Amino acid sequence: MKHPYSILKLYLLLVLSFSLILSPAQAQQLYRPAQDLGELFEQVQLQRVFPDSKTFPDCVPLSDPGQILQAYEQQKHQPGFELKAFVKQHFRLPPQPDTSFTTNDTHTIVEHIERLWPELTRQPGDNGGSLIVLPNAYVVPGGRFREIYYWDSFFTMLGLQASGKTELIQSMVDNFTHLIQTIGHIPNGNRTYYLSRSQPPFYALMLRVLAQQKGREVLLNYRSALEKEYAFWMDGSGSLSVVNPAHRRVVLMPDGSILNRYWDDNPQPRPESYLEDVELAEQSGRNPEEIYRDIRAAAESGWDFSTRWFADGENLNTIQTTSIIPVDLNALLYHMELTLQEMAVLAGNRTEARQYEKLAKARRDAVLKYNWNAEQDFFYDYNYKTKATTNIPTLAAVYPLYFQMVKRRHAKAVVQKLKADFISPGGVVTTLNQSGQQWDTPNGWAPLQWMTIQALRNYGFTDEATTIATNWVQLNNDVYQSTGKLMEKYNVENLGLPAGGGEYPNQDGFGWTNGVLLKLISMYPELHKITEAEPELQN
Repeated sequence: MKHPYSILKLYLLLVLSFSLILSPAQAQQLYRPAQDLGELFEQVQLQRVFPDSKTFPDCVPLSDPGQILQAYEQQKHQPGFELKAFVKQHFRLPPQPDTSFTTNDTHTIVEHIERLWPELTRQPGDNGGSLIVLPNAYVVPGGRFREIYYWDSFFTMLGLQASGKTELIQSMVDNFTHLIQTIGHIPNGNRTYYLSRSQPPFYALMLRVLAQQKGREVLLNYRSALEKEYAFWMDGSGSLSVVNPAHRRVVLMPDGSILNRYWDDNPQPRPESYLEDVELAEQSGRNPEEIYRDIRAAAESGWDFSTRWFADGENLNTIQTTSIIPVDLNALLYHMELTLQEMAVLAGNRTEARQYEKLAKARRDAVLKYNWNAEQDFFYDYNYKTKATTNIPTLAAVYPLYFQMVKRRHAKAVVQKLKADFISPGGVVTTLNQSGQQWDTPNGWAPLQWMTIQALRNYGFTDEATTIATNWVQLNNDVYQSTGKLMEKYNVENLGLPAGGGEYPNQDGFGWTNGVLLKLISMYPELHKITEAEPELQN
C-alpha cells in the first residue's frame, strides 16, 4: 500500500513549481551582506568591530556593495587604515531601540502593553540593507530584533487578539502570505540572511486566530498559500529511499512513513552570528559544513540553543539537529494537514480532504511509534540515525497534547512528568538540563508556557494549567513592578535572578511575552488582581 503522501505528491510538486518564487532578477537585487561583501564582511565580524554580531548584517550600505568592497580592497593595506572607521564611512548603522519610551509608573502591566503595541509596530517601507520589504504593518519582538519573526508572531497575535487589534493581525497574516507567494516559504525573519531557513510552521495557527475574528470561511483566502508552505516542508518526499532516506526537511522512517526535521540550505556560518559559528567549528574539530548546517537547523527550530539537539546532552559542539525528528515540528505539521483538510472541505473538494485526513492520521501514528517512549511514558525527539529516542525531556512533549493527537493515557503520563519535574515557581522550565544554553533550565519562555497551559486544558488538567498560568503571570508582573520591563525570557526557578544563556543579553520589549501575558489575563479573570497593582520601579 502506498503512503498517502504519494497520492498528493504530483499535485504538491506542481503547487511548489508554480509558486511565485523570486525571479533571478529580483534575487540579484537583494542585498546579502556575507556574499556581497566577501572578505570585508568576514573581517568586520572576526575582528568584532561591533559587540553584537547581528549589527553589521543589519547595517545599510550607503553605496553599491561592490563599490564599497572595491574601496576596501584598495585601502585595507594603506598606512593608518582603520576598519571601524571605514565601516562607519560606508554604512548606516541600524536603528537602535527607541529610548524615548518610558514606563509610566501609574500604569498596570496591561496598560503598559497596550502602550507598547505602537512602539513595536513597524510600517511598510524600505529602510534598505538586508531588510526584506513587507506590504503591511507588523509587530517586531523588540530590542535587537528589528524585523518580523515567524513563530514569534503567532504568540504576539494572541495578545493583539486580546487587545481587539484584528486588522493588525490581518496585516501580519497577509505579510506572511506575501512571503510565501514571493519567496516560496516563510523565512526565519524578513532579512535576506534568513532566506535559507524557516521557523516552526505556525502559519496555520495564525490563520485559526484570524478565523476566530473573521469567521471560518476566511480560511479559503489562504488555501493556496498554505498548500505552498506544506509543499516547502515536504519537498523531496517523493524521492526518498532506503539508500537516501533524508532530503532537506523530510525523512523516510523504517516503516515507510515520512516525518520531518529542521534544516537549512546553506552550510555556512550564520551572518548574524558569524564569529560565534566560526569559533565553534574550529573548537569542535568537526567538518565545518556539518556543524554549520546543524547550528542553522537549530536556529530554524527556534530553540537556539538547547541540549535537546546535542549528541552528548551537554556541549554545543556535539550538535546534531539534522539527525533529529522533533516531536513538536511533526505535531505542527499534523495540524497543518488537518487545516488543509478543513480548507478542502470548505472548497467542496472532499476527495482532497480525505487525502489530507489520511496524511494527518499517518503522521499521528508515526509520531506515536517513533517519538513516544513507552518505558518512560513521555514524548521525546527521535534520532533517525541511531534509531532511538533521545530521552532528553523537554517541553516539546506537550505539542501532541496541544493538538489533541493522543489518548488520555498518554496525556496523563506527560502531565505526571510535568508535575514532577517541570512546573516551577515561575511557570514551567524548558528542559531539565542546566547547561548555560538559553533554551534549557532554569529559563522559561512565553510560547512554551502557552503551549503547555493549552495542552493541559485540552485534557481536563485545569488545576495544573491554572497553576502554571498563575505562576507565570505573577513572575511577569513582579519583574515589571521592579523594572518597568517585559523580558524575552525569565528564570522560572530562582525568581530573584534574571534569565541567562544565549548569544546576546536578555532582551526587553517583548512581542511574544506581551502577547501570551495579555491572552492569559483575558482567559483567567482571577489573574486580574495580580496585575492591578501599580509598578514600584527601582532606581
